[in-house]
Amino acid sequence: MKYYLGIDIGTFESKAALVDGEGNIIASASHPHKMLVPQAGWAEHNADEDWWGDFKRLSSQVIRDSKINSKDIRAVAASAIGPCMLPIDGNGDPLMNGVLYGVDTRATKEIEYLNDKLGVDTILAQTGNSLTSQSVGPKILWLKNQRPDLYAKTAKFVTSTTFINQKLTGRCFIDHYSAANWGPLYLPDEEGWSDRLNPGICRLDQLAEIAWTTDIIGEVTKHAASETGIAAGTPVIAGTIDAASEAISVGVLNSGDMMVMYGSTIFIILVTKSRVDDARLWYAPWLFKGQHASMSGLATSGTLTHWFRQNFGKELAEKDAAIALANEASTSPPGANGIVVLPYFSGERTPRHDPQAKGMIYGLDLTHSRADIYRAFLESIAFGTKHIFDTYAETNQTPRHIESVGGGTKNSVWLQATSDVTGFVQSIREKTSGASFGNAFLAALSVGDVQHDEINMWNKAQRQCLPKLENQQVYAENYRKFLQLYERNRDLMHGQVL
Repeated sequence: MKYYLGIDIGTFESKAALVDGEGNIIASASHPHKMLVPQAGWAEHNADEDWWGDFKRLSSQVIRDSKINSKDIRAVAASAIGPCMLPIDGNGDPLMNGVLYGVDTRATKEIEYLNDKLGVDTILAQTGNSLTSQSVGPKILWLKNQRPDLYAKTAKFVTSTTFINQKLTGRCFIDHYSAANWGPLYLPDEEGWSDRLNPGICRLDQLAEIAWTTDIIGEVTKHAASETGIAAGTPVIAGTIDAASEAISVGVLNSGDMMVMYGSTIFIILVTKSRVDDARLWYAPWLFKGQHASMSGLATSGTLTHWFRQNFGKELAEKDAAIALANEASTSPPGANGIVVLPYFSGERTPRHDPQAKGMIYGLDLTHSRADIYRAFLESIAFGTKHIFDTYAETNQTPRHIESVGGGTKNSVWLQATSDVTGFVQSIREKTSGASFGNAFLAALSVGDVQHDEINMWNKAQRQCLPKLENQQVYAENYRKFLQLYERNRDLMHGQVL
């Protein structure tokens, strides 16, 4: 029998899926971890514990639970949150915690410096991206400026998936999709690293080699085998960022296909015919040569609901809190009885790209309940998603269909509000394992055991979420307030006293 192992390291949880040749999940496992917030605007993980530690724990567990012979695993694929910045020494050991993706906004000054030095228009034209909190180059420069002792000790700068793969194989690789987020160091026209826009950020030999996602970059070493339970010599692919693997898991393959991922953040991927250069969005080569992707994402989504539960649902049982609050929210009508929330509790990513944006709850009076407020939180994420969809429309990029995935799709209030607010139909597949399942498919693809379109057999369509026309008027009014609340309060958010 043939098996494929996929493991994904998320913001708050890691998951594994051991899948057979017909797409059946033979064993699965998950493990929680924390996002570290040492100070406002920072977001970190402990790479040894949260990335490699979770990988070891989960791989051993699914192999043990399935009782298979690990030699029957044809290939291994990892994905993880990204893009991250982790400096490692010559032995591959972390020199500090991993700095997370766009939710970490510490490099604002470095972004301003690089924009002034290189030119905003030049950066966008040559990399396909503006520099934002999602960009890794400014975070490396932050390390150089703020932690020169650690910078001097750094042999390589890696992202989360690269770190895991190096532990597995002893080789340091990153895929093109992930590398495109390392602006301004990656140039898509050259499909590689370049010094053209590199005013002393780092040496190019401090960066990982680049491969396509399904390229086999090495084999599991004997030492890694002893730690993970995977047989030595098992092929390991380059892998990618979790959102891309999640998109693959629900059949996002061709131009016009869009994934909306309901996770710690909303993350959206639209496969496009050609490169889309827009400062409000992100660009990367798609996972396969010759394809392109336009990405977008909110700064807080599932993270915001997690924050709400911790602060306003303490009396609820931890394992049932999310369900209980969602049930409460369903008792509040669409529009949350007039409450509008700005979900900018960690600044905002696309399309605002404003690390100084602040959260806000507007419209409260003494008649409101926790149900109203929580529903408004969910609706605010839907408004942020519509803001992204409107941005795509302004670039003449409209999805032909939308696949929604992630834990948030189980929240019927959140899912329905998103369809009602945006006016789009959302499709949901049978399997919701997400990136770990997508990784298993990519592993099978890498060794030639499946073709691209076979993902539609591995994971079939289950249901659709249709917009309710009767809710459009109230949502249109609240969306107008949503946009104006930011515009009218932006100066205050930025510390300007009127």
